[in-house]
Amino acid sequence: MPKSAFATRFLEGPHLQRRLVHILGQRSVQFTILGWGAANALVLLVARDILPFDWPDRSVSGRLIGANAALLGVTVLMAVVYALTRSRKLPDLAARAPARVDARRETLLLLAYGVLGLLGGYTLGRAFGWHPFGFHLAGTLYETHDHVEPAEALVWAGYNLVVYAVVPLIYFRRRYSAEALNLRSNNRPGDAVVIIVVLVIESLAQGLALGTQILDLSFRQLLLGMPLSFGLYFVGTVLPAMIFIYAILVPRYLKLTESMATTVILGGLTYTLMHLWDAWTVFTTPDGAALSVVFLLFTYFGPGMMKTVLTLRTGNAWVHVWAYHALAPHTFHDAPLIVRVFQIR
Repeated sequence: MPKSAFATRFLEGPHLQRRLVHILGQRSVQFTILGWGAANALVLLVARDILPFDWPDRSVSGRLIGANAALLGVTVLMAVVYALTRSRKLPDLAARAPARVDARRETLLLLAYGVLGLLGGYTLGRAFGWHPFGFHLAGTLYETHDHVEPAEALVWAGYNLVVYAVVPLIYFRRRYSAEALNLRSNNRPGDAVVIIVVLVIESLAQGLALGTQILDLSFRQLLLGMPLSFGLYFVGTVLPAMIFIYAILVPRYLKLTESMATTVILGGLTYTLMHLWDAWTVFTTPDGAALSVVFLLFTYFGPGMMKTVLTLRTGNAWVHVWAYHALAPHTFHDAPLIVRVFQIR
């Protein structure tokens, strides 16, 4: 597959220091930095001392420190991925996308389809008296105290799988190869190294940042809860995110922007959008809505960028699945939630 002119310029360009200067000089990066600072200021102006979310810790200062520390951690982890893949021959994801006109049309249609999927998830969840369906089951990460029924968890996973993974994959797989959809590894040993290193670092970081409730589970709860947590989130979150964003949208973002940095930012924003209906969000007041949007960004923008970097640097959407999603955090951190949902004793 021939390389585009953009890929040739980037892969054979100047050394790291000049690349960093180039990245920081891009408007998308500058706007992102300014936007992140503005989001911090907005929280201080609107929230005062206590956040309006159903979280165990609602202190403004603590959550702001945590959000900025998390972004710093993601930045360091992205640098680690760059170092691990620096000597590799990087795949040209822009060449895997169709011509610009087709890429633009497919991107807009897929984003519109994603919005319809979110609206459908809201309607379906509310129709049964459940939480609206986004990319995360209610109670994920932030340990909200809302009750989740087993039926809700199963329907949530099935809905996301069909809407964001099965339907898009069937449509695009008929038109594009597995390689064009980032579903095939071109360097299995290199991908394995990235997966192992990132998984170890992320597992340690998640244990420090999110706590170790999993250690409070009994042997039987671990034996049943961890596989169930893995399977449920793999179906309801991991595969939908991988197919919808990292297999299909990311190559098209790169084709349209001709910028790795802008593609990474768009990947982070798209990942954030797909968590719009997280159960802790509050959209009933203007202040609550503004803070909800800000903390959605604080929570998911960094991980979404990280997943995009892993895909761009390896050309394999499966890498982020094993390195930075399916196991850490969902299997390790969310097993206690699944144990509670399915009342495993």
